[in-house]
Amino acid sequence: MLQTSVKPQSSAGSATHDGLGHYCGLAAAFAPDGLDIARTLFYMLFAQQHRGQESCGIAWEEGGLLRSDRRLGMVANAASDWQADATRSRVGIGHVRYATHGGGGLANAQPLAVDCNKGRIALAHNGNLSNGVALRAELFDGGSIFQTTSDSELILHRISRSTAVGIEAILRDALSGVEGAYSLCLIWNGALVAVRDPMGFRPLHLARHGDAWLVASETCALHALGPMDWREAEPGECIVVDDDGVRSFFLEPAPRRSRCIFESIYFARPDSYVFGRSVHGARMALGAAMALDDELRPDVVVPVPDSGTLAALGYAQASGAPFAFGLTRNHYVGRSFILPSKGERDLAVRMKLHAVREVVSGKKVVIVDDSLVRGTTSGIIVRLLREAGASEVHLRLSSPELKWPCYYGIDIPTREELISNRLDPAGIAAYTGADSVRFLGVARLRAALDAPESEYCCACFDGHYPCPVYQGS
Repeated sequence: MLQTSVKPQSSAGSATHDGLGHYCGLAAAFAPDGLDIARTLFYMLFAQQHRGQESCGIAWEEGGLLRSDRRLGMVANAASDWQADATRSRVGIGHVRYATHGGGGLANAQPLAVDCNKGRIALAHNGNLSNGVALRAELFDGGSIFQTTSDSELILHRISRSTAVGIEAILRDALSGVEGAYSLCLIWNGALVAVRDPMGFRPLHLARHGDAWLVASETCALHALGPMDWREAEPGECIVVDDDGVRSFFLEPAPRRSRCIFESIYFARPDSYVFGRSVHGARMALGAAMALDDELRPDVVVPVPDSGTLAALGYAQASGAPFAFGLTRNHYVGRSFILPSKGERDLAVRMKLHAVREVVSGKKVVIVDDSLVRGTTSGIIVRLLREAGASEVHLRLSSPELKWPCYYGIDIPTREELISNRLDPAGIAAYTGADSVRFLGVARLRAALDAPESEYCCACFDGHYPCPVYQGS
C-alpha cells in the first residue's frame, strides 16, 4: 500500500539566470532502531540546497507503508513541518532538484514512490541519462505508462520489468544498458540502497553516525548532523543497508571514469569534499593557476560573490595583488523574478550586486568568476565597477571557455547561446565592456586539480563526451 501527500509551494523558477543551473542533491538515512526521519533529512537537504532550488521532497517507511512529501520551492519552506515531525522511521531518502531534464513542476519532484511487482520502492536520482530518449521509447513501445517526464522514472520501469530475482540481480539487469550519469538513493522493501554509476559522474558518500548509516551527495550534508567519518562510494558501487548490516557489490565496470569537473569549479559547497578532494582547496588552486600565465599586475583582485571568492583569493595570493570585496551581494534577493526585458534583467543584477566605491575607485581591477555562460551578467558587473570609478576592469574566469552543452546533469545552454562559440576573448571583452578577458586553459585546469583526462569529464569545454550522446537527448 502506498500513501502520498504533495503540498505545492511557490515556484523558484527564474528567467533571469545567466549562470549554470545546478542539478540535484541526495540524502538518505537508515537506523535499525529508527530515527526522527523528517528532521534528519531536513538538515541534510538544507545543507545541499545549493544543488537544486526548484523542488524538494522526502520519502520514508512508516507502519509498513511508503510515505512521501514533495514540494515545489526551497527546503526552508518545509522547515516548520519537517522539523516538527517526530515520526520515527528506520529508513528515508530525500532530494533537492533543479530541473535539467524533463522540465519542472510537482509531477517531476522527487523522490518518486511506487508500489510495484518488486515491492515498495522510492527513488531519488542525481544526474541525467544520456540515452534516456531511446530508453523511454523502448519502454513506451512495451506498454509502459509514464507519470512524469523525468528520466528518473525510466529506472523504476526497468526495475519493475526485470525478470531477475533479488536486489543485486535486479539492479544489474535494470541498469545494464542505462548510459550517462546516475547517483541513486532508494528505499526498497525497508532497505536503503545507494548506487553510483560506473563512470562516477556524480559524487556520493556514505557515513556512519551512531547506529545510523547516512548517504549524501556532498560531505557537507553529513557534517550538518555532526562530525563523522565518511567514505566516497566507488564508481559502479551499489550499497545495501538493512538489518543484516552494510554490503556492496559492483555493476559492470566502465572503460573509464568521468567525474564531473564542475563539481570542483562551481557546484559543490566549499566546505565539502568531492572526489576525495577539498573543494575549498581546489578552487584556491584554480585561482593560483590563473595567475601563473597572467602578466597583468592589478591594483586589487575582486571576486564575484560568492562563486568567484575562493578562486579570486587564490589568484591574489599567487600574484601578490591585494584581495578585497569590491562587490557586495544582497542575499535576500530571490530567484523568482520573471523579467523578460534587458532593462529589467539589468535591474535584477543591480538589486543583487553592489560595487564598493572605496575599494575600486581609481584602480585597475581584476574581477574573478568561475565561468562565463551568456556574458550578460558579466557585462552588467563591469558597468557597476566602472560606475564606481574603476579605471580598468579585467575579467578572469577560473574555468576554460564553455562551448558544449552537458548531457549528464548540468543545465548548460545550447551551443548558440554560449558566448564563447560566437566570440573570442577579445570579442567578449568588447561585448562586456571589460579591458581584457582571460580563461583558465584546460591543461592548467587539469594540472591544478590533478585531473587526468581518463578520470574527469570536460566535455563542456572540449566536446569530447565520455559516453555516447544521442539525437534528441
